[in-house]
Amino acid sequence: MTKHLVIPDCQVKEGVPLDHLTWAGKYIVDKKPDVVVMIGDFADMESLSSYDVGKKSFEGRRYKIDIEYAHLGMELLLSPLLEFNAKAKQNKEKQYHPRLVLTLGNHEDRISRVIESDPKWDGVVSLKDLKYEEYGWEVYPYLEPVIIDGVAYCHFFTSGVMGKPVTSAAALLSKKHQSCIMGHVQGRQIAYGTRADGTQITGLFVGGYYQHDEAYLRWQGNKHWRGLWVLHEVHDGSFDEMPVSLGYLKRKYG
Repeated sequence: MTKHLVIPDCQVKEGVPLDHLTWAGKYIVDKKPDVVVMIGDFADMESLSSYDVGKKSFEGRRYKIDIEYAHLGMELLLSPLLEFNAKAKQNKEKQYHPRLVLTLGNHEDRISRVIESDPKWDGVVSLKDLKYEEYGWEVYPYLEPVIIDGVAYCHFFTSGVMGKPVTSAAALLSKKHQSCIMGHVQGRQIAYGTRADGTQITGLFVGGYYQHDEAYLRWQGNKHWRGLWVLHEVHDGSFDEMPVSLGYLKRKYG
């Protein structure tokens, strides 16, 4: 039996609060999961967005700034772990090294898309600029699932030949027939099922993990749940899930 911790979409960028990333890092050190999964869209990469090109909101965006803030966010997240291990080493105590797994999201994939659409950017911008591997993460390509203890993780799972995201947790189970966890969609959803062999399976939309509001979602769309997830007793796709809200983390570590 293992314990997983899942970090939903963080969408790190300039001009938004980032202290919640340190809260997550402290929670990880306190609870010591065996595996930490970043579900994708850690970096927002707003300079490469095609959504609002030409609009006033796009003014001032720069690729260099996006990369700098992605690095800052990752340092804030991992600093409690680095500090814990430095102190443990000094005191000759056991260090803590969880498996770090990151599935790339559509926001990180903006880098690949800009190269594909305009080849002059090849060799100028790169996913390697984010340095995720250098920070210790196992990185999985956009929309390539990784299976850990029978649970499939991916930024999102597709429905049908058009590659659109599955629209509900129940549909996730009915289409994939195993426990699956995805991000991408704001708000949390959960569905349960049982395989023919009696194994309990779960479909989970983990929501987001950031403090800021997104202008495109407007008032109602920004009222979605935000936080982390801990999966206890993970084995062969079965687990006991526990949501950890952003509000709780702020009260405990803020």
